[in-house]
Amino acid sequence: MFDLSARLHTIAASVAIAAGAALFAVTPCVAQTAGAAPSATLPTLAPMLERITPAVVNIAVLSRSPSENNPLFSDPYFRRYFNLPEQQQRARMSAGSGVIVDASKGYVLTNYHVVDGGTDISVTLKDGRQLAAKLVGSDKGTDLALLQVDARNLTAIEIGDSDALKVGDYVVAIGNPFGLGQTVTSGIVSALGRSGLNIEGYEDFIQTDASINPGNSGGALVTLDGKLVGINTAILSPAGANVGIGFAVPTTMVVSVMKQLIAHGEVQRGRLGVGIQDITPDLADALGLGDLRGALVANVEPGSAADRAGLKTGDVVTAVDGNAVRGATDLRNRIGLTPVGSEIRLTVKRGSEQREIEVTTTSESRTSSGLSGTLLDGAILRDASAPEVGAAGASGVVIESVAADSRADRAGLRAGDVIVAVNRTPVSSVTELRRTISKAAVAALELLRDGARFLLVIR
Repeated sequence: MFDLSARLHTIAASVAIAAGAALFAVTPCVAQTAGAAPSATLPTLAPMLERITPAVVNIAVLSRSPSENNPLFSDPYFRRYFNLPEQQQRARMSAGSGVIVDASKGYVLTNYHVVDGGTDISVTLKDGRQLAAKLVGSDKGTDLALLQVDARNLTAIEIGDSDALKVGDYVVAIGNPFGLGQTVTSGIVSALGRSGLNIEGYEDFIQTDASINPGNSGGALVTLDGKLVGINTAILSPAGANVGIGFAVPTTMVVSVMKQLIAHGEVQRGRLGVGIQDITPDLADALGLGDLRGALVANVEPGSAADRAGLKTGDVVTAVDGNAVRGATDLRNRIGLTPVGSEIRLTVKRGSEQREIEVTTTSESRTSSGLSGTLLDGAILRDASAPEVGAAGASGVVIESVAADSRADRAGLRAGDVIVAVNRTPVSSVTELRRTISKAAVAALELLRDGARFLLVIR
């Protein structure tokens, strides 16, 4: 997403400078020029782009925010004492991109962060038509949102299979960088299955070197035959502009999310009730797993769907419905995007045996370990498993997930954090943690995160 108001004068100045430079850079052409080659022999993407670019749209989002940031202005007693007027709402316009995926119903895919907080959303087609859009649903975890417009003669793009992509395949990115208008760039697939970037909760990104800049968010990543394989969502850049590393949400994830947004307006994520982790070389040696790939079951919640199905701590899930599992993130994505109540088949390696286990996903909404109303409200916790204790060098409580905009989320806690002490008192179980923090108004948590230990004060 790109803030138009913040960049308008910069773009105007850049255009003026570029135009002036062009006046002095032009030199007369001398000597003979070779005859142009027949157009039929020149490679071009023009026919494919003429066919699909009407399906890529520009999105303008109007949002409003208070013009004053000083917290005193929000204090009713301060306002009354100084007889201050009500805060004025400041309009903010931002721009992004979108992709029409259903012409008959007017469905347009884009990013969650493009439309988040928007009060008015406008879609501009390639033919110049401007249409009001309504938000069908959105999902912060995958950074996807679905809009709907009411119009005739729309063009939709065909959705391709992102699982068929290989590193080195040519791809084209189409979007609205810096609010300039529809722009096409090309490159290759640089990597697949990227995760751990701390961009969003469910990560399985396609990485590409096709130029992606602010404003490209929500645009299309397509193959050379014009099929949609990803929704452009992020860039990795210290300067905020393209450096050849961009990311797109793959269509395998997009289609699953879109179906749920149409049906429910949100994603109702399934869960099994297991704690999982990647198989590190040390774990593989300790457990005699060799070069086995998959997700290791670190613990099983009593009474959960996984427990009822017969999953055990130490099992390695190697496939879901016959599709190989690359690691813990891959399994989490697959289960989290499976609708509640779906029956799935897990291929599990237990010791020297391989078995198939049928399990039905349950709702992700669950109790927060009796911590509702406490400083950790919104966090789902579990006791650290033996392998996790060994890796961390200390007992503790693992944060499995944190509800968006919850008290725990606002305090800065993240999924994967390990709480080892509260107010200098070591905690080795959820029960001990609950007892320590249940009535606390402020607490200093000693956390392990990404191998580092630090203190976090929450109020």
